[in-house]
Amino acid sequence: MSSQPRPALLPAGLRYGDITIVLAVVLIVVMMVVPLPTALIDLLLAVNISLALLVLMLTMNVRHPLEFSVFPTLLLVLTLFRLALNVSTTRLILLQANAGSIIQAFGNFVVGGNYVVGFVVFLILVVIQFIVITRGAERVAEVAARFTLDAMPGKQMSIDADLNAGLITEDQARQRRLDIQREADFYGAMDGASKFVKGDAIAGLVITAVNVLGGFAVGVGQRGMDIGEALQRYTLLTVGDGLVSQIPALLIATATGIIITRAASEASLGREVTGQLSAEPRVLMVAAGVLFAFALIPGLPFVPFMVLSLLTGGLSLLSRREQERTKAPPPKPQPEPAAERRPESVLGLLHVDPMEIEIGYGLIPLVDAEQGGDVLERVSMIRRQIALELGIVVPSIRIRDNMELPANAYVVRIKGVEVGRGELMPSHYLAMDSGATAKIQGIDTREPAFGLPALWIAPNDRSAAEQAGYTVVDASAVLATHLTEIIRRHAADLLGRQETKTLLDKVKEEFPAVVEELVPELLSVGEVQRVLQGLLREGVPIRNLVAILEVLADAARTSRDVGWLVEAVREGLAPQICQLYATEGGFVPALTLDPALEEELREAVQDGQTLAWAPQRAQLFLDRLARALEGAVARGHQPVLLCPPGLRRPLKQLTMRSMPRLAVLSYHEIAAGVEVRAVGMVTLAGAD
Repeated sequence: MSSQPRPALLPAGLRYGDITIVLAVVLIVVMMVVPLPTALIDLLLAVNISLALLVLMLTMNVRHPLEFSVFPTLLLVLTLFRLALNVSTTRLILLQANAGSIIQAFGNFVVGGNYVVGFVVFLILVVIQFIVITRGAERVAEVAARFTLDAMPGKQMSIDADLNAGLITEDQARQRRLDIQREADFYGAMDGASKFVKGDAIAGLVITAVNVLGGFAVGVGQRGMDIGEALQRYTLLTVGDGLVSQIPALLIATATGIIITRAASEASLGREVTGQLSAEPRVLMVAAGVLFAFALIPGLPFVPFMVLSLLTGGLSLLSRREQERTKAPPPKPQPEPAAERRPESVLGLLHVDPMEIEIGYGLIPLVDAEQGGDVLERVSMIRRQIALELGIVVPSIRIRDNMELPANAYVVRIKGVEVGRGELMPSHYLAMDSGATAKIQGIDTREPAFGLPALWIAPNDRSAAEQAGYTVVDASAVLATHLTEIIRRHAADLLGRQETKTLLDKVKEEFPAVVEELVPELLSVGEVQRVLQGLLREGVPIRNLVAILEVLADAARTSRDVGWLVEAVREGLAPQICQLYATEGGFVPALTLDPALEEELREAVQDGQTLAWAPQRAQLFLDRLARALEGAVARGHQPVLLCPPGLRRPLKQLTMRSMPRLAVLSYHEIAAGVEVRAVGMVTLAGAD
């Protein structure tokens, strides 16, 4: 449920509310210094009572505290307004022995002109406000603020989990995060604002005592009244002033307690109270029986208890009938005439999720956070990792169960097409041999991300496996690793036109000239998308999008061929590409081509991108390349294939299927100052 404040339709006179509130606060401060006439005091006292009633009604009718988020500040302003009125009425009482008709009425009518009764009533109101309501509201605000802050990390993780599962959109997630922040700010502000109510009650006692003593001194010492007359007049006015101030203060304190103790709900306080109190007809019937028994006890008043018994019993019957009516099955809908029947909307069935994971029922504990599953949290980390590593935003990954799959199986789909699957054992660990000195017992399997041989072992064998040199991970980590590798391999498929447009808009916020020069003057969004996809297919990050767009803006003036543009961008990203394949020693290990082979390849290249080579010759080349690659890996290197610029695209297309992880670099992609070490040479010499 959204906790945004409900919009208000203001009349023309209230559209300048910011200026009005500023002037009101300034006038409140002025009231403490400038004397006011009694007629204006009566008006302001009536406004004070009306505002207190309005605030109380609002707090009882909001469904969520954030709908009245201005309450802490409003509480401060109303408290200051009340204190300013106390100062003004104190000035009138001491100077004129008259504070207006409202205070006079409270002093005479409410307490019957008896200042002793009025003083007792005033003290009772102060005790109720200060000890009962204010102290309770202060404690609730303190605990609510503390619990809200403690729960913020969990709520943020829950939002990320819903976003990754595809249950909410980016805008909804952003709104929920904002609501959490506003909720924490609100309860933190209420924790401090409740001190205003407490201080107001203390100030009321002090002001009343000062008024009584000051009025007694003025009446006896300056006006020549006798002691009884001065005590009667000034004490009655002071008590009337205290009652006029404490009643709005009590209403505001009650409103403070109500808004702090309210949780998010679907209706106003009145509807919820009546609905929940009448939710159990049996309890109401028992209460009616107890009240009826009280009416029959000798000595107790018969009429009040009997009336209450009948009312409670009637409410029980009404509640029971309402529940039976709501539980009754709805009437069967009558079939519409064929001429009026509308076709069923199937547009929602056409949606295909950009990426989804289907799991068997045995893997649900890995996803359910309440059962200790951390897959959703890992998915959030994967999206951040891919954004930093490749520069793309992975769309929301929907995770759903599929009862047709084996219990421990999972399937990863991109745009509805299966791109990977595997099986996990949630109660076991996966142990991979990384040069182990001893063998352990387990269930033979293959690690799904890279196809390495591995074992599923029991939790009790984890320590022994780690001591033997195995790499041991849990089932969630296996799934996360596989998912990360799938995203890396299919990053180009995840980058659509809309995602490209989003990236361009983000760059345009800070570098508008770069984007405006390129799109749409030189290239369309689709052409930029295909260039970025060409980079991602070979594992080149596009995070430095500004540099990529600048190279494209220069290269597109020569040609709009996407393949040629990709090569131009790769040359512009030479330092970044060399850094991807450089070793810890700072050099790039490379396999080179025999000069005779280079010449043969140049003659076989057609259109600058395809090799017109006999299949037997191409297969021989791949065999020799694989042999050279294995030799370099055996010596501890992970080399790239280095070739002239004109051969890079054809060689990459030739090796893409059999050796997809082999990076093919041209001489122009070696940045200045980067050392290249040849660790092998590919040659066809000696072959018939």
